[in-house]
Amino acid sequence: MKTKLMTMAALLLLVPLAVSAQDDGDKDDDFGLWTTVEAVKKVDKKLSVGLDAELRTRDNVGELDRWSVGVTASYKLFPWLKASAGYVLIDDHVAEKYTYHDNGNLNKWTPDYWRLRHRVHVSLTGSADMGNFTLSLRERWQYTYRPEKVVQRWDEDDEEWSDKTVSSKAKNVLRSRLQLSYSKKRCPWEPYASVELYNGWNVQKGRFTVGTEYKLSKQHVLNAFYRYQHIYDRDDEDPNTHIVGVGYTFKF
Repeated sequence: MKTKLMTMAALLLLVPLAVSAQDDGDKDDDFGLWTTVEAVKKVDKKLSVGLDAELRTRDNVGELDRWSVGVTASYKLFPWLKASAGYVLIDDHVAEKYTYHDNGNLNKWTPDYWRLRHRVHVSLTGSADMGNFTLSLRERWQYTYRPEKVVQRWDEDDEEWSDKTVSSKAKNVLRSRLQLSYSKKRCPWEPYASVELYNGWNVQKGRFTVGTEYKLSKQHVLNAFYRYQHIYDRDDEDPNTHIVGVGYTFKF
């Protein structure tokens, strides 16, 4: 029975990977580095709270993409089911943008700028132990709000600066993540693989990850992973991205 469950989990992880490998034909892949630092406090056997900070790069690690800080609380409803909720403050680095006339001459130029976003999320995570393997499914609803912002824009025709209003925007997304991990007593390594899909009215984005945690001690944990982020939504201007991530967690 355990062998069948593990085989099914492996198939579920591999099928979306095959789909994501298809070339979408109109976006060049990017490469970025994601770094995180996290502190987690276990209040009691069921409740824990955490604080984390993250920094991301883009354009083949040549530009800062965003930084964020977040707080999260999680509660174990049952041995196999955990609920969590949190808030994240995100500051995005928006790349400069050019518009041109039909004859190819420059029309307007908007320099790069930073833009805040507020995000809240609620999750339920169910897990099943299969010997040294653990299969888990996390369903997360997240709501992101981007406030209105006024930025400067250069008008080449009038040769002057003017104000450009970037309107506010709100977005709801359901994130579904299936993960298979392996752990063994007295072994500091805990490798894992996961597939996560972002769902709006359709599948917008997929994240396909392989990585491992390494326990330096009960309090100190390192994490390293490779992730491929595939954009399914043709209206999304972000490119598909290869990501290397490194993180550190302090538990107390």
